[in-house]
Amino acid sequence: MMEIQLKVQKPLKDLVYLELKHKILTGDIVSQTRLMEIDLSEKMNVSRTPIREAIKKLADDGLVKIVPRRGAYVANISIKDMLDVFEVREDMEGFAAKLAAQRINDEEKDKLRKIAAEYDAALENGEDKDRIIELDERFHNFIVGCCGNETLSELVKYVQELALRFRYLYYNDYTLYEATAEQHHRIIEAICSGKAEDARREADAHVKALKEFVFELGKKMEAANELE
Repeated sequence: MMEIQLKVQKPLKDLVYLELKHKILTGDIVSQTRLMEIDLSEKMNVSRTPIREAIKKLADDGLVKIVPRRGAYVANISIKDMLDVFEVREDMEGFAAKLAAQRINDEEKDKLRKIAAEYDAALENGEDKDRIIELDERFHNFIVGCCGNETLSELVKYVQELALRFRYLYYNDYTLYEATAEQHHRIIEAICSGKAEDARREADAHVKALKEFVFELGKKMEAANELE
């Protein structure tokens, strides 16, 4: 685990929280791992107080479960959890895309196209899954940022983070990323053309495709478990 470096911009407790959150979301700290304050404080070169505060905040996020007399553990994540997340994400991201189509400016349009081009290049160059996921999240986060609604942005951010954890754990099928590139361009075309309802429809279709992927993955996992 990387040693936390002091930065004037953020309190130490926030840096510790962000570091642990990142490691949980990306699978560096896996489900059911017990979070030991002493161990983490040594690895991160900080006192136990910011570790304790970070764990409490992660519990509020739903990423950690605190069990009385047993300690804190990284929460499980299931197929059902993700299907629930995508049901919510579908409507919210569709609405965000609709608002973005109504409010995006020319500079933001250029930036959105640039992010999509970086995603395409990462696929073409065979870059690793982490880089592709990073660019996909940047694409969606930028659209949400263009919607001009802070409340919606915060809600979508929370839901996207839940989905991000699942993606790092289970998304190993590169055909999914190739289909995603095509969907990105349809979303861009609608947003940049100011076609709000088309943007919403394309964003909805994109999330529905991800939800279907998760559903099919769940069936495959169930079938594999039955064979064991």
